[in-house]
Amino acid sequence: MELITKYHGVREYSNDDIIVFKKGLPGFKDLKNFIIFPLESNEVFSILHSIEATEVGLVLVSPFTLVSDYEFKIPDPDIKELQIAKPEQVLVLTTVTLDSNIENMTTNLKAPIIINIKEKLGEQLILDNDKYKIKQPLFKRNDNL
Repeated sequence: MELITKYHGVREYSNDDIIVFKKGLPGFKDLKNFIIFPLESNEVFSILHSIEATEVGLVLVSPFTLVSDYEFKIPDPDIKELQIAKPEQVLVLTTVTLDSNIENMTTNLKAPIIINIKEKLGEQLILDNDKYKIKQPLFKRNDNL
């Protein structure tokens, strides 16, 4: 199948590529079906793109590239909802807020997106943990220049 995106050109995908978010995502409750693909110009980032709304795509990054000991417990109801049987099935990504000034780009460590890569089910969790920030800088400021 073909998805003509607003910002990322034409993307080919199959039914096996579709990740279902049964509850939608915060701000996009009506959108349930997404695909994920790498950002062409920078493989650190990927795009979670709606196949129902061609203008909706979220930039994602692995939180482990920023915080090597990033960890949290997935609540039991979410484990059941996402049909997670083994930790190896879980992909954790966080949303990125873009800015024309690279030093102002942030990621939301407080609300990770959890994807069961085997069952193709996803959900965004809101962590009850003050350790992680909603706006964690992606890049360190260099104030020595």
